[in-house]
Amino acid sequence: MLSNRTVSVLKWGRCEAYAAVYPKVPDWVLNFSPLPSLSSPHRNLSAFPAAQSEHLQQKMSENGALPLRGKVLTVDTMNANVKKVDYAVRGPIVQRAVQIEKELKEGVKKPFEEVIKANIGDAHAMGQRPITFFRQVMALCTYPQLLDDNKFPEDAKNRARRILQSCGGNSIGAYTTSQGIDCVRHDVANYIQRRDGGIPSDPDNIYLTTGASDGIVTILKLLTAGEGRTRTGVMISIPQYPLYSASIAELGAVQINYYLNEEKCWSLDISELQRSLHAAREHCNPRVLCIINPGNPTGQVQSRQCIEDVIRFAAKENLFLMADEVYQDNVYAEGCEFHSFKKVLFEMGPEYSSKVELASFHSTSKCYMGECGFRGGYMEVINMDPEVKAQLTKLVSVRLCPPAPGQALMDLVVNSPQPGEPSYQTFMKERTAVLSALAEKAKLTEEILNTVPGISCNPVQGAMYSFPRITLPERAINEAKAKGQAPDMFYCMKLLEETGICLVPGSGFGQREGTYHFRMTILPPTDKLKIMLNKLKEFHQKFTQQYS
Repeated sequence: MLSNRTVSVLKWGRCEAYAAVYPKVPDWVLNFSPLPSLSSPHRNLSAFPAAQSEHLQQKMSENGALPLRGKVLTVDTMNANVKKVDYAVRGPIVQRAVQIEKELKEGVKKPFEEVIKANIGDAHAMGQRPITFFRQVMALCTYPQLLDDNKFPEDAKNRARRILQSCGGNSIGAYTTSQGIDCVRHDVANYIQRRDGGIPSDPDNIYLTTGASDGIVTILKLLTAGEGRTRTGVMISIPQYPLYSASIAELGAVQINYYLNEEKCWSLDISELQRSLHAAREHCNPRVLCIINPGNPTGQVQSRQCIEDVIRFAAKENLFLMADEVYQDNVYAEGCEFHSFKKVLFEMGPEYSSKVELASFHSTSKCYMGECGFRGGYMEVINMDPEVKAQLTKLVSVRLCPPAPGQALMDLVVNSPQPGEPSYQTFMKERTAVLSALAEKAKLTEEILNTVPGISCNPVQGAMYSFPRITLPERAINEAKAKGQAPDMFYCMKLLEETGICLVPGSGFGQREGTYHFRMTILPPTDKLKIMLNKLKEFHQKFTQQYS
């Protein structure tokens, strides 16, 4: 039977748990005075001296009255899907490149003077200059007092005033509606209608997004459902942009690979789509077909015939189409032309245009703009069930709104200077210069890489990347495997350490078994690109000799 003094201690908060294990309460507990009342805000073990409190907690934990204090969030207790996410574009090689840059700044001697990051499509980071008109309007929107400055052209001022008048408090710092600024969505719809030869676009079907990536993930989130064999399957091209595999993993959907035909300039074969779909139906419910056109990382531009075939396939198999069209202005090869899925869909007639569900995406980050950091983009949804569309609007509202500056910049992309306006000549000159330089560098990259024995590069028809195939000696493959690395990861890491060139191994994008590739951007300035390609040529020859 417990003494009155012990009972009084038991009434005090967490000491109840202690006394349940130890009926004999130590004297230092009983003698500690005054005891807080049950209503005391300090009713916890911190009322004891630190050492005594620690002793008490340890004893209580040992006897099961208190859990041991470990981390709530550990690798074992975190969301398992997050651990499956892999994003090669900013993976181990890029992390090592950042370390090397720091080492160079600290004076560590390397066989090179700088790291050339050709791993990501970040145009401005590689030296591309911003379009003057875009930055003028963004400056005016950010600091409206400049509207009184006569250094800015009137068309830039008019664009800025219109955007600001559509913002709360005439400030680009205010929240916008969740679907995006109304006048911007109207401008996007008008742009799509002009681009597609007059096919109507409804502003209510336009959602402004935080880059195209945000829209892609949002649509995938809507589509992911079911368990086991009914779990949503998402068809993605291999090679693919890792956003897709990463998002599929995070959402717990099922990745369904279909392979592009490298021997035919990374073309898409319907027979391969059919093979992939048939195999996937054994273990999941394929509901989505994703297309990147122009292609990333492979740089191919789909023909109109190919797009028609894909639309027929999607209609026949009852698949939701996602068209990633962020490189729509980046078409370089002779005979190639960008065709939007929306345009082709409607030109195929009501049999398809009234049935096939489509979401298409665009961004401020690519094309001639290269404004990656503003995170501007849009998606257009076609034939979406009205009830689902209401859910989509609800879903985007949870994040309040995309960044207002990104929305403003998207507006400038779709509502650029027109003939007769003060900024038109300069705008067209800058736009043409960027796209012409990219076309030149696409050709240069293909030509130089194809002079290297053991490297084969398809024509870079569009986008911003080449994805050459590399032949690796058996000894190098075996050494890579012994180190637990993919052979092309081993190759790219060696390339970085010896030359300072940062590329992404093909294994990060997916590739056919037994083949090896890397992805490199064509964004560096022409003189630096030539240096990089020649360094790469020398390295490959040396690497091949070393491991032969």
